Amino acid sequence: MGREFVGIFDEWVHTYDDSVSGKDEEYRDVFVKYNEILQAVADGAIGPVVEFGVGTGNLTEKLLAKGLEVVGVEPNKSMREATAEKIADLKVIDGDFLEFKTKIKPQSFVSSYAFHHLTDAEKAQAFKIYAEQLPAGGKVVFADTLFASESAKKEIIAFEQTRGHANLVEDLNREYYTTVPVMEKLATDAGFTVKLSKMNNYVFLIDATKK
Repeated sequence: MGREFVGIFDEWVHTYDDSVSGKDEEYRDVFVKYNEILQAVADGAIGPVVEFGVGTGNLTEKLLAKGLEVVGVEPNKSMREATAEKIADLKVIDGDFLEFKTKIKPQSFVSSYAFHHLTDAEKAQAFKIYAEQLPAGGKVVFADTLFASESAKKEIIAFEQTRGHANLVEDLNREYYTTVPVMEKLATDAGFTVKLSKMNNYVFLIDATKK
């Protein structure tokens, strides 16, 4: 369920905002156009919204600025605390992409930089859960690292190795980054029409609408 990576954020919580703002050279390319990416997710969302992996609340702030009702789902205690300090009135529950309980009837599910914590089989399960809970026209709007193909992924990893970005290489090899064709199939098989838009060399916007 992606919870095998939860502990990573106990440390990253202290420097996460620095990383996404480009201060971490190793991850700078991953977070190019970060604010634009988050805004694209927020622009595609309709309320009420369930946001997975709220982190330090950066996407949440954009959703709230749009006037949307938001319930956050975050499995890491340190991140929940960080978000509570930034957005005092936000309801954030302990949960993940597959296991969450909320009283609202969501019109959209959103997330940024987190869906890769699930295996492809778990991603498929997640889309089916969202399809069951959303009305026709409901949305899943995720921003996440995807690759055009497995060979493209290998090329990126090899390139980052030449740059000496050992932590990023370890990340790319360890977590469950998938490909554009796989993501399209997972969404369509669950009953969504989906559009994928490349936002930077790592990240795609996944905009799926329930049929």
